[in-house]
Amino acid sequence: MAIHPSASIDPRAELGAGVEIGPFAVVTGKVVLHDGVQLHAHSHVQGDTELGAGTRVFSFASVGGDPQDLKYRGESTRLVVGPRCTFREGSTANRGTEAGGGVTTIGSDCLFMAGTHVAHDCVIGNHVIFANYAALGGHVTVQDRAVFGGFAGVHQHGRVGRCAMVAGGAMATQDVPPFTIAQGDRARLVGLNVVGLRRSGFSREVLAALKAAYRELFQAGMPLRIAAEQVREVYSDVPEVVELVDFLEQSQRGICRSVGAPDVADE
Repeated sequence: MAIHPSASIDPRAELGAGVEIGPFAVVTGKVVLHDGVQLHAHSHVQGDTELGAGTRVFSFASVGGDPQDLKYRGESTRLVVGPRCTFREGSTANRGTEAGGGVTTIGSDCLFMAGTHVAHDCVIGNHVIFANYAALGGHVTVQDRAVFGGFAGVHQHGRVGRCAMVAGGAMATQDVPPFTIAQGDRARLVGLNVVGLRRSGFSREVLAALKAAYRELFQAGMPLRIAAEQVREVYSDVPEVVELVDFLEQSQRGICRSVGAPDVADE
């Protein structure tokens, strides 16, 4: 364990083996730092926060701060971060709120580049990447391997599906389905995230089925509910297509529509 003498460590904090804490880093509250966590100079970890093994917090990042919610009244809430996550310079991740379940959750192997923000009560999966200054509103759910371009934003209570990409500068006020790319303000779908899907090991057969399903769901001009029923019936043997349809049917905020497709009522 290597702790710089200028660092400030709360006596309530629990430090695992091999933890490194740099100059003027601050740890306040009931923080748990698992084995191999690195806090760089001038970083700040606070509150009831748990950082998984091998997680790194770079200079001037603030992890575990109070939620930016006017309903928050100082109640005890948590931030739980999985192993091997990276918070680059100036990034922030806030704890949850009592009304939202009390915890913000981040999975493993996530990268938060400089200036990114994760608001209260978010649930983030594994292997998620946030480019510089991307931000989530409160109560957002992000599934595994989603990617956010620089300055992208997601509205409160929004959802971003598995292997989806929210392009740089996009403002997503509705749900972004799995496997797709959304861009623009307000964000609309521009196709499948083909590059990301290939990198994730999706087969040609699955990609072909997803492309066909995408066309029928978002470009054929049918009401989404009817299109989803038809796609589920035709591709019931393709789990990825079923996952896509399930995501659409569970939406509360509505789904980002495709560029160039006519606006059709959901019903």
